[in-house]
Amino acid sequence: MNINYNTQIYCLIGHPISKTLSPIIHNNFYRLINENNIYLAFDVKEKYLSTIVEAIKILDIKGFNITIPYKTTVINYLDEISEEAKLIGAVNTVKNVDGKLVGYNTDGMGFIKSLELNNIDVKGINILVLGAGGGAKAIGTSLALAEVNSIFISNRTLGKAKKLSEKLKYQFPKVSIDYGGLDLKKIDKKKIHMIINCTSIGMYPNIDKSPIDLDGFSKDLVVYDIVYKPINTKLLKLAQDKGYKTMDGLTMLIFQGLYSQQIWLDNKNYDIYEYYDEIRRNLEKYVE
Repeated sequence: MNINYNTQIYCLIGHPISKTLSPIIHNNFYRLINENNIYLAFDVKEKYLSTIVEAIKILDIKGFNITIPYKTTVINYLDEISEEAKLIGAVNTVKNVDGKLVGYNTDGMGFIKSLELNNIDVKGINILVLGAGGGAKAIGTSLALAEVNSIFISNRTLGKAKKLSEKLKYQFPKVSIDYGGLDLKKIDKKKIHMIINCTSIGMYPNIDKSPIDLDGFSKDLVVYDIVYKPINTKLLKLAQDKGYKTMDGLTMLIFQGLYSQQIWLDNKNYDIYEYYDEIRRNLEKYVE
């Protein structure tokens, strides 16, 4: 890549971000499509968030991603947000349109695309979501939009699970939604078709931990862990030992990034599936 006057800058804002894989995803994408763009990561303390957003306008940076802990607070500095971002209550992608900042959320979009890649249709099925944080909000919203039959939110802190459950119930009254603890005492395991881990349990360095055991579930269970470091978490290993279909978090991570690119590049005719395999190969060496 030859950086010059015409190079367009895109970036990530968060704190801390030393472990982020986003520059690898996006700069690989620019290389593959031969665009004169570069993607950088900026570690920004909270007191400077409004300043950096204003600087993005001044520097005419065309787009940026937002990660923890600013996905909600950044909304205060945007001019407009998409309907899906409103439902989720968080933004992870911002497009600068001639100084007007428009926010989107591609986390749920990336999740649904990862299911499509694996030929999984969630319409009418029963889902167990582990966790009640930002990932669970985005995924829970996307599942409800995809017309699942039911969502059960299981979390260590019952208050957070209750809050998310009530929000989703209000937004999607046709979907059966309930909550409980990680002991899973309130659910009939045999009726669960898919488990999605949205907690950090099993993430490096605590790689020998799993949020739950997998005893008592049906033989056709699908287990999805949005953790991607390591790729093959303890939960996924338990699932593989039982012969369940498994999915790791790297696929969702890649697709949410590629959806950001579609937004920034005005939905140019890029088939995001076309670039997935090579980007994944480049990422895997960083997360093993």
